Parts: sequence; C-alpha cells; structure tokens
Amino acid sequence: MDRTWNNCRNDFPLLQEKVNDEPLVYLDNAATTQKPRSVIQASTDFYEHFNANIYRGVHTLSQRATAAYEAVRREAAEFIGAKSSAEIVFTKGTTNSLNMVAFGWALPRLGPDDEIAVSPAEHHSNLVPWQQVAKLTGAHLVYLPLADDGQLDLGLARVLIGDRTKLVALAQVTNVLGTIVPIKEVAKIAHQHGAKLVVDGAQAAGHLPVDVQDLDADFYAFSGHKMLAQTGVGVLYGKYDLLEQLTPFEFGGEMIDSVGLDEATFKEPPLKFEAGTQNISGVLSLGAAINYLLAIGQEKIARREQELTQDLLKQLTGLSGVTVYGPKIGTPRGPIVSFNLDGVHPHDLATALDLQGIAIRAGHHCAQPLLAWLGCSATARASLALYNNEEDLAALVKGVENAKEFFAHGLGKIE
Repeated sequence: MDRTWNNCRNDFPLLQEKVNDEPLVYLDNAATTQKPRSVIQASTDFYEHFNANIYRGVHTLSQRATAAYEAVRREAAEFIGAKSSAEIVFTKGTTNSLNMVAFGWALPRLGPDDEIAVSPAEHHSNLVPWQQVAKLTGAHLVYLPLADDGQLDLGLARVLIGDRTKLVALAQVTNVLGTIVPIKEVAKIAHQHGAKLVVDGAQAAGHLPVDVQDLDADFYAFSGHKMLAQTGVGVLYGKYDLLEQLTPFEFGGEMIDSVGLDEATFKEPPLKFEAGTQNISGVLSLGAAINYLLAIGQEKIARREQELTQDLLKQLTGLSGVTVYGPKIGTPRGPIVSFNLDGVHPHDLATALDLQGIAIRAGHHCAQPLLAWLGCSATARASLALYNNEEDLAALVKGVENAKEFFAHGLGKIE
C-alpha cells in the first residue's frame, strides 16, 4: 500500500469535519482513534448482508457470521505473533481483559506472602484490579520505581522483583508520558523468579509492531478502539497453558460444554471466556482495522509517528512557559506528549484549543499516582496517530501560543 500520509487522511471521514467553524485537528488518539471507511464498512456490511448470531445456527447467515468472526481471531493472532488463534480471547477491551486475568488467574493463586509488581505510571485499569486482588488475598503491591524522566528504572526493578513476586503488570507504552517499557527485559527478570508478566498493550498495539512470543509476555491486553476499530471490543492474549488455568467469571450460553441440574462443564479456551452473544460487528471492525494497519506496515507507522512525536516535542519545548513531561527529546517514546502551560489549568487550555478546532485531552488521564509523582493534578495531552501530519502540529503550537496570549491579557479573541 504505497500512499502518502496525507492521502491516508482521506480514508477517515471524521477528519473532514469542522469544530467551532474551524477545521478539525484531532490529537486525542490515546483516548480513541478515528475510524477509516474500511472499518466503518465492515460493520455496515455485517448488518446489511449477514447479521446473525454466531455458532448457534446451521443456516447460511449464522455460518457466514461465524466464519468471519473466527477469521478475525486468526488475524489477531498473526497481528501480535501468537502461536495460535486459540490464544486469542475477544473481550470488551483492555480493562475487561486485565480484570479477567486479575480475578480469573491471580485471585485464586495469590496469598499473604506473595507480591504483585507494578509501576506508578500505570493506567488505573492496570492498577486498581491488582489493588483489589491484593486486598482480597493479602498479597502486597510493590511499586517499581521510575527514573527522573519517567522511564522504568530497570536496575531497581531487578532488585525488587524477587522470589515472592508472583505477577508483574506493566504497560508497554504508558498513557501519560508515552514511555516505552523494556517489556522483553522485564519478562526475563520476572520469569527468572517464576513470576508471570501481564502487559497492558492499549497504547502499543496499532502504534508499534507487537510480537508476544518475542516479548515473552504471559498475558497481553489491548483495545480495538485505540487502533482504528470500534469501541467495545478488545483482545486478551494468553499463553495457552495459562488460559487453561484461567477461571471464567462470566457464565452462560456458548461457553459451556454440558449442563446438568447441579453442575456444568466448560469449553476449552478461548470459547470458555466468551459467554453470551459477542460484539460481532466490533470484532469484524477489529479485523478491518488490523488489515488496514498491516497494509501500510507497522514498522512504517511506528517510524512516521516517532518523527511527528519528536517534532512536536521540539516545538513545545521551545515555547516559553510550557513544561513538557517525560523522556527527553531524541528518546524513543509512544506518540504521546503531556505538557502544561504556566498559570493556565489544563482544562482551560483544552477549552481554548477546542475553540480553535483542536481536540486534546486534559485531566489526570486515569493515572493519578503518576500525576502525583509528577507533582501536578492534571496535564494537557496531545496524542498522535498515523493520519496526523505536520500541519496538525503547527496548529497545536499556534493554538497554545494564542491561548497563552489570551490568558495572559484576558483580552482579544482566540483564533
């Protein structure tokens, strides 16, 4: 798929919209990405041509829907380098996936002498479930320290991950600072002590090439809506022997093998984790998103987003009164830049930018422990995707300058 990045933008209908009479500059991709026409069409085609429940029917529509659904399972396995499609569980998203591991694998196995290692940079979805498991089991949370620039201190991680560690849970790319965690190295440390590694891949899948076998992740979770697909669909990858150990916590139709009056037996993974009618159109949209990304190339996307991110870092760092958080310029990071403007609350800055048609995120980004570590209650966050370009960066920088002038003098018009 040989196309310029600007031509790629034409695949995304919403990018042609105006906001507050201004051309839309969409820089909130860490929250959710926009959808290309092929993804939208995949969902539409399902409802228009073969809408039926999967597995349960012998009629043509059901068989067609089932085949399409299972084809995406195979595509998802190939996309992240799983050994087989049996290691791919469809879920509602990263949060759902992580909770499945917390309550289906960790809860039955941890006790008062055990430790769960996390970092202060985790999204609440990769922290709160482990807090709850710790409370219920008596296990202890151990926080792996961060270096001054927000990156994981791997040296101290080697000291803190020990024989009492039963599980390590880390994001591959953090959602506030964009730091890229050396997952492969952490996996080696964890496995030396018999611990399992759970990876939050929400900000990595769709931005970086992911190979779960090379990373040696025991579990890997990601969301469709952060990589061009619909909301409400995601994936939990697990090594098959671990999925066999994982206890389902949703029970009902399709996940059963047999049911009597007093007991039931369940299907083998992954079907035993997919109780009830699934988000079929969402899964098909995920397949279309995967195909779209692969047609461009994950390495190519990663290079492009890295170039834009480093460019944005340079431009924002050069503005007086702007504080940029995270790794220094030149250090690889995910396409996420968090910053603050002196004397202006991030919510006010985001509102001022919205008046100029620029969409960013402001707040604690579901990462309050990290914000406390940074010493602030909120940040502004610009996050990029493959369809962003240099004009978007220029618009953001100009928008911040306009907001700075407006709030400094309380006069004039933000334009």
